Amino acid sequence: MNLKLHKPLCIFDLETTGTNIGRDRIVEICILKVNPDSSRESKTWRVNPEMPIPKECSEIHGIYDEDIKDAPTFKEIAPKIMEMLAGSDLGGFNSNRFDVPLLAEELLRVGIDFDLSKFRLVDAQTIFHKKEPRNLSAAYQFYCGKTLENAHSAEADVMATFEVLDAQVGKYDDIPNEIGPLSEFTFHNKHADLAGFIGYNEKLEEVFNFGKYKGQCVKVIFQKDLGYYGWLQNAEFPLYTKKVFTKIQLSSRF
Repeated sequence: MNLKLHKPLCIFDLETTGTNIGRDRIVEICILKVNPDSSRESKTWRVNPEMPIPKECSEIHGIYDEDIKDAPTFKEIAPKIMEMLAGSDLGGFNSNRFDVPLLAEELLRVGIDFDLSKFRLVDAQTIFHKKEPRNLSAAYQFYCGKTLENAHSAEADVMATFEVLDAQVGKYDDIPNEIGPLSEFTFHNKHADLAGFIGYNEKLEEVFNFGKYKGQCVKVIFQKDLGYYGWLQNAEFPLYTKKVFTKIQLSSRF
């Protein structure tokens, strides 16, 4: 193994009802936990999303309403997921932009506080796009010399993602093999939230990345425009973004 791990690394992949982080739900999740001694364990759960799966999504990942009608809800499996992720770093393919934010939404929705500060995130897609801009199937062929069978099944994708990530670390001399610096390498931009609505300025203060206050300090705006925080909480933003807004709003009182 080319990766040098000091704590477990959980590579995970989601199949979902769509791509809207705030509205869509998980229908399948697979987690591959790789330990520092190279031992591995993998678990896959089918999930009843408690909403219909759009036909176009089912045609991509092959999971239909009938397949998950008797599956547990996310609330039922969430404790098992958190147990597996505890004390680990997180990795995936396009995970920083999609899988991690959507998983955080699902966890917050069932009352489990997902604290991003406790995890270091590594996205194999970011490394791939910086080095060889393509998709997971092409990455698997390029780095591993294999054809990805059953693409868009969570288990096939998560196994391929780990092999790609490990091969990337072995291929490039300028790619670190430890999760800390590797996590830094795979971030495009630093955000205060998962969905990228809140950024940082040169003083490392949280700023709005959208709307009429774009580029302005969130804390200052909350002090000047008392109603804006309330509007944000009632608008259709991801729960994790609202959680960060709440933390800033509380600090703006002092």
